[in-house]
Amino acid sequence: MKPPVILCVNPWIHDFAAYDFWAKPLGLLSLAAILKAHDCRVIYLDCTDRFHPRANPMPDPAQRHGRGPYRKTRLPKPAVLSHLPRHFCRYGIEPEWLADDLRALPEPDLILVTSIMTYWYTGAYETIDCIKKVFPHTPVVLGGLYTRLCREHAEKNSPADAVAPDISGLDLLPLVAALTGRTMTPRLDPDDPDDRPFPAFELQRRIAYVPLLTSTGCPFACPYCASHFLYPAMVRRQPEGVVREIEFWHETYGVRDFVFYDDALLINAREHAVPILEALIKKRLSLRFHTPNALHVREINDQTARLMRRAGFETIRLGLETADFHNRNQFDAKVTREEFDRAVTCLLAAGFTRRQIGAYLLVGLPGHPLSLVEDSIRTVVKTGVTPIPTYYTPIPHTALWPRAVAASVHDLAAEPLLTNNAILPCQEDGFSWETITRLRRLAAGF
Repeated sequence: MKPPVILCVNPWIHDFAAYDFWAKPLGLLSLAAILKAHDCRVIYLDCTDRFHPRANPMPDPAQRHGRGPYRKTRLPKPAVLSHLPRHFCRYGIEPEWLADDLRALPEPDLILVTSIMTYWYTGAYETIDCIKKVFPHTPVVLGGLYTRLCREHAEKNSPADAVAPDISGLDLLPLVAALTGRTMTPRLDPDDPDDRPFPAFELQRRIAYVPLLTSTGCPFACPYCASHFLYPAMVRRQPEGVVREIEFWHETYGVRDFVFYDDALLINAREHAVPILEALIKKRLSLRFHTPNALHVREINDQTARLMRRAGFETIRLGLETADFHNRNQFDAKVTREEFDRAVTCLLAAGFTRRQIGAYLLVGLPGHPLSLVEDSIRTVVKTGVTPIPTYYTPIPHTALWPRAVAASVHDLAAEPLLTNNAILPCQEDGFSWETITRLRRLAAGF
C-alpha cells in the first residue's frame, strides 16, 4: 500500500496587528517530521509565508535576524469587534495564491491545519474553507492551541471534519490510520523526547530562523499562563541533542538565528542550559540566539549571563510582568526587586546592551491599574534596560481566567475573539489609542 500524502497547513492570521516576531508553527512542523519518519509524503503550505514566490518585493531573510512584516489585507471587522477604532486585517498571502498553490498539488489523503492564538481562529476557519473548495473530499483536521484551550468552541463551530486537540506525537498515527486507512507501526519511543526527529523546517521555502524547544512545562504556576494546563509535567531534552540540532541547521542550511521557545530555559541551569552553552562556545559557531518567550529573572547570575554572551545570545527578554514588588504576589512570586537588579547588573557586566535587554511588563491585568504599569515602566527605565509593555491575553484554564471573565465588559467565555490583547479586554477604561501612545512614549524614555 502506498504511503499517504498528507498536507500540513499553517493558516492565515486575522487580527488588528501581526508581525513575524520569530513565529513558526513548531507543533505542526514537529508532527510533519514524525510523519516523514514513517514514510508519509508530507507537503507544507504556509499562509503567512513572507517568502512566497509571488511576493514583491521579496524580503531579505537575513534582515532583522529573520523577523519581518506580513503581507496584509484589510477585512470587515467581526460584529463583536465592530466598535473598536482599529483596522482588522488578514495577514499572509493572497487567497488566489493559496488557491493556485493548492491546485498545483496532488490530491492529499489527509489535511492537517494548525491554530495558534485562540482569537486567531477565524483565520484558520477561512483557510479551511478555501482548502475545501479545492479538495472537497479530503478530510481536514484542525489542531493546535486554539483547539486545546477552546475545545468546545472549536468542536461546535469549526468547518473542519474533525478537531484533534490532543494530537502531539505518535498519537497522530492512529488518527492517520482512521482517516486514510493506512496503518503505520511506530518507529519512535513516545516517552523519549530525544528519539524524535528535528521539526521539518526544511519544508519551508526559506529558513530565516529556527525555533528551538529544549523543554516543555514550567515549575512556576503563574496565574496568567497556560503552561501547566498544556504541559502538566516538565520534560527536558538532553543537552547534547539540543547542540546536535543547532549544528544540523547551521551546517546543512546555513541558519544563524535560533529562537528559544522554552518557558523555563534557565531552570536548573547547571544540568541543562550551562552544558548547552558551554558546548556551543567550544564549537566556535557564528550564531545568534533570541529568547522572545522570556527568561526567568531569578536564574540569571554572573555565570549564566557570561555564558549566554559568549555563546552569541543577541536578544534577551526578561519575564518581569510588574515592578510593583510589594503587591505582585497576587499575580506571581517568581522574582523580587533584588533578583531583578542582580540579573540586570550581571547582564550589563557580561557586555549586553540596553538595546539587547528587554523586560516584559503586563498591561491590562484584571484589577491592575494603569498607574502601576506606568510606575513599572519608570522603574525599568532607571535600571538601564528596555521596558516592553506586553498586553494581557485572558486564557481559558488559567488561574486568572475567572477574574478576567468577571472584570471584562466583554463576554470572554462565549467568544474567543474578545480575548484579543489588542482590545485590552480587561482594562477598566477599555482600549484607547491615547493609552497605547502614552505607554509607548514612556517606554521609549520620553
